Amino acid sequence: MPEGNDYLKGLTAFIEDSFPKTCATCGTTYQTAAQFLTETEGLPNKRSSLKEALEEDGSIIVEVFRNCPCGSTLMDEFNSRRDDSLQGKDKRDKFEQLIMALLKQQVPIEIARIEIHKLFEGKKTEALDYLLKKTT
Repeated sequence: MPEGNDYLKGLTAFIEDSFPKTCATCGTTYQTAAQFLTETEGLPNKRSSLKEALEEDGSIIVEVFRNCPCGSTLMDEFNSRRDDSLQGKDKRDKFEQLIMALLKQQVPIEIARIEIHKLFEGKKTEALDYLLKKTT
């Protein structure tokens, strides 16, 4: 998956039969969910490509909006990866606090999300390291 699309890792198609998916504008066909996620781009203007939706049976899915290289916006439904346990809620709360702190430091939201995910995974985060050096 291209750099910057780490937030798409682990998504699985809600309905496997929704692939192959063909762009109605240019005819490009995406054979698999993985191909759809890697060969399309996020939405412009810093808009989120992910939207949580509630199915009639009460299950939560994720609608993923991606732009085909031709510019047409495509959508497909994926299974939610959300951890609804108390620990998962606590992690989301901490994530949100860190996002707000980075936004106050003028860090673009896309970079903030990527860097916080790296931090949570125990990986080196260049942007956070830079901000810590800048504030000390």
